[in-house]
Amino acid sequence: MIAGRRRVGAVVAALAAVLALLGVAGCSSGSGASDLDDGVLVVGTEGTYSPFSFQGDDGQLTGYDVDVVRAVGERLGVRVDFVQTPFDSIFAGLQSGRFDLIANQVTVNDERRERYDLSRPYTVSEGEILARTGDTSITSLADLAGRTTAQSSTSNWAEVAADAGARVEAVEGFVQAVQLVKDGRVDATVNDSLAVAEYFAQTGDTGVAVAAQTGDTSLQAFAARKDSGLMDRVNEALQGLYDDGTLTRISEQYFGSDVAVPDEAEFAATEEATGGSGTSTGDLIARNLVPMLKATVTMTLPLTAISFVIGLAIALAVALARISSIRPLALAARFYVSIVRGTPLLLQLFIVFYALPQFGVVISPFPAAVVAFSINVGGYAAEIIRAAILSVPKGQWEAAQTIGMGYRTTLQRIVLPQALRTAVPPLSNTLISLVKDTSLASTILVTELLRTAQLAAAPTFDFFALYSVAALYYWVICIALSFVQGRLETRLDRYVAR
Repeated sequence: MIAGRRRVGAVVAALAAVLALLGVAGCSSGSGASDLDDGVLVVGTEGTYSPFSFQGDDGQLTGYDVDVVRAVGERLGVRVDFVQTPFDSIFAGLQSGRFDLIANQVTVNDERRERYDLSRPYTVSEGEILARTGDTSITSLADLAGRTTAQSSTSNWAEVAADAGARVEAVEGFVQAVQLVKDGRVDATVNDSLAVAEYFAQTGDTGVAVAAQTGDTSLQAFAARKDSGLMDRVNEALQGLYDDGTLTRISEQYFGSDVAVPDEAEFAATEEATGGSGTSTGDLIARNLVPMLKATVTMTLPLTAISFVIGLAIALAVALARISSIRPLALAARFYVSIVRGTPLLLQLFIVFYALPQFGVVISPFPAAVVAFSINVGGYAAEIIRAAILSVPKGQWEAAQTIGMGYRTTLQRIVLPQALRTAVPPLSNTLISLVKDTSLASTILVTELLRTAQLAAAPTFDFFALYSVAALYYWVICIALSFVQGRLETRLDRYVAR
């Protein structure tokens, strides 16, 4: 009873701590000013978004945005250091102080203007819709209604697609979105005309084609934390680069035309404040508690349970093969375990979901996640089960043989029941790890708990609040599993001779 009260007390204390942290985060969102006194401007960028930010043939970071911000750094007399990060987490990185400025085609809109310091725009472009070659069903933005598009969840193009009535699947980058279109997993993707043109120039891809224009003219700017103290100097540098023709020269180098914002009037238009959503952190959390709980119950928990059960079946077969006297079988099992343990789980997910379609094997997101997680669990749990079986004294096998028991009967009635007690703690740890690993399924379009939190945070950029709530959900699940593990161990201990 006392232990139970302590456990409840710990949970309550942790909840209070999380709420306190959320309060602090809500009160400090405007802090973190940078004055460049240290002579360094730290810039966040993707490094995978050609031609704006990508790795050149020499392995060095290059691109239109990279060159522009380097030119800004030269005018400011500071060194520019880059931090590469996926676009979906780039605003969270800015808010957490990982870098001072984002240089990654940040489109100017009301929400960003309200939450961040935005520079003078330095690029103007149009929106385009890409669909599979031969798909004539999409000829305008209105045709996206009821269809599925793939977009980075924090990009303005995700908002454009959603406003048109599309169901938006969140991805990490443009190339990934194009691949999903080609595989037939989504109907289209919306992106910047400059990025689309560069993609075709670099790849010559004939699997997708421009289906329509969105009719949107977008302006891109640098972004910094609110009240950062950077933008007056950055804007002065950008204006100087525009006046002396540097922006035009960089534009023509990458695009063959001038994409710099043409005049001061257009820049002034972006400064007109139109007001924000006014959504508080508390309201945001309250609005998303149920959707996140639903994602936990309908996606995260089923994905965990199904993958673990299938993984255990694979693990038992592999473990028995590992201790088999049939050498080819044992070697094959050893190779399987080596591959699973020697490669990242995220890579295994990508192979199942993105690589197999190149061989004609297209698996839907949830089943693909089940396949990848089951294979992964099978590799790790196989060694746990093998060790547990080998921990049973050899005399137990010999005794069973002397009374006429066969191999299968000995396993079922003598060895595995004893091995179970040894295997429960490490297998429980594997299960708890799997609960958290399911968050990786968000990278292959499974809208589980973490992806739901990401999508909820994307429009408001309040990542800390939603991620904290998601962490709380994961934590509660793990506490419950740890409790079940303890009860199971106690039950199994009753049958052990002292």
